Amino acid sequence: MPTISSLNFKIIFHLMGLLFAVNGGFMLMATGVSYFYGDAVAFEMLLAAIVTLGIGGMTLLITKNHRKEIQKREGYIIVTFGWICMSLAGTLPYLFTNAIPNFTDAFFETMSGYTTTGATIMTDIEIMPRGVLFWRSITHWIGGMGIIVLAIAILPLLGIGGMQLFAAEAPGPGGDKLHPRITDTAKRLWVIYVAYTVIETILLKLAGMSFFDAINHSLSTLSTGGFSTKNASIAYWNGSPLIQYIIMLFMFLAGTNFVLSYFAFKTKFSSVLKDDEFKWYLGLIVSLGLIAALIIYFEADVSLSSVEHPMIWGELESAIRHGLFQVLAIVTTTGFATADYTMWTPFLTIFFFGLMFLGGSAGSTAGGIKIMRHLLMIKNGVLEFRRTLHPHAILPVRYNRKAVQQPIVYNILGFFILYMLSFIMGVLVFSWLGLDYKTSLGGAASTLGNVGPALGDLGPVNNYSALPGAAKWWACFLMLIGRLELFTVLILLTPFFWRNR
Repeated sequence: MPTISSLNFKIIFHLMGLLFAVNGGFMLMATGVSYFYGDAVAFEMLLAAIVTLGIGGMTLLITKNHRKEIQKREGYIIVTFGWICMSLAGTLPYLFTNAIPNFTDAFFETMSGYTTTGATIMTDIEIMPRGVLFWRSITHWIGGMGIIVLAIAILPLLGIGGMQLFAAEAPGPGGDKLHPRITDTAKRLWVIYVAYTVIETILLKLAGMSFFDAINHSLSTLSTGGFSTKNASIAYWNGSPLIQYIIMLFMFLAGTNFVLSYFAFKTKFSSVLKDDEFKWYLGLIVSLGLIAALIIYFEADVSLSSVEHPMIWGELESAIRHGLFQVLAIVTTTGFATADYTMWTPFLTIFFFGLMFLGGSAGSTAGGIKIMRHLLMIKNGVLEFRRTLHPHAILPVRYNRKAVQQPIVYNILGFFILYMLSFIMGVLVFSWLGLDYKTSLGGAASTLGNVGPALGDLGPVNNYSALPGAAKWWACFLMLIGRLELFTVLILLTPFFWRNR
């Protein structure tokens, strides 16, 4: 009977050390940016990098003689504590540079970055040192790609959140693979991720952004994070429609299963067009964007429809652009804003609140419940009507023309129930901590879905700085469980996980 002492702690700490080392390496990049722009915090950034690299290097050295074997329980611990360790290390640039002197705020900003939520406590982003802003965007980028590798390489092994189905459609154990080895699969997806980032950076620069703004917004877009270098977010460029269209394109790509991008690069377009989730994802974006655009065009109050730069709402193109942009930003959980959508119409406020529960595609950097889960729940619900009339008939749920195993359907239904219970608990705790009803609802939906902007005092033109300290820690917890597919974190809180087996 294995006990908790049988856990392979050396491999757990070895991988934590590796994450610290990776963090330190990216901090050195941010140090270079700080030095290049002469923002007077290069030494502090370098010190943060040295400390992080030192912790990582020492841990790697101490645990070098580890067993290269990971069981399920080690997997859960590595995934959860990996994100926590990255967030702890990621606070150092903020603390050492005094950009965010408070540890709670620094941890919130870092957790928001790595979970690609994009919620911020910074009240004036534009006065921050450029090295700090670049580090802030890098946390998004690391977290976004980490989720792709997690979804493809680790979650299917753990059988989490219905991702066994994704394992059959994407690389990893079982099913059709891009490559039989997970490490090679991860490399291919890294190449796509980096390529998209470089291409968007070039396009944004050509469209009129400065190079610094272009690279930061590319890092945020591909990770579906939403951190911006401007206080007004993308509304700063409301006078440049081309910039917003470029960001819309890459938000759409980031919210799409990255395996489909690989197939597209390999000219296997039929694999993309036949994918059930992609067809629904595309259809929902277009239809929901059209609904938002029409309501903006015919009903939005002109006097309430701007952040800093006024928009010409009488023009159909403007209504379509802003409506589609905001739908993409919420559905893909990127969280960029071109306007305060809570000030358009009451219907659109509820409309965008509902979209926070949708999410992007499985195998994307987007958060939320995911289109695949919604699709399978709807299909199963429709089949329940037929099963009522024909109780002895065998009526399997089908996805991409294949029958889905019943345990996977149960897993997805369980995930949805747990997600909604987590949302309700999130609202209750926020309310208990002093937030009003509207802010509690929006804050819970946004942090759990890794969206960023919410409702009430946490709307698109506000930030999370006014939250009580306890509410910030609760928001961090919701961001973490939402990003890591609920089961990964919550199973660690159960007594039977740690009990002798």
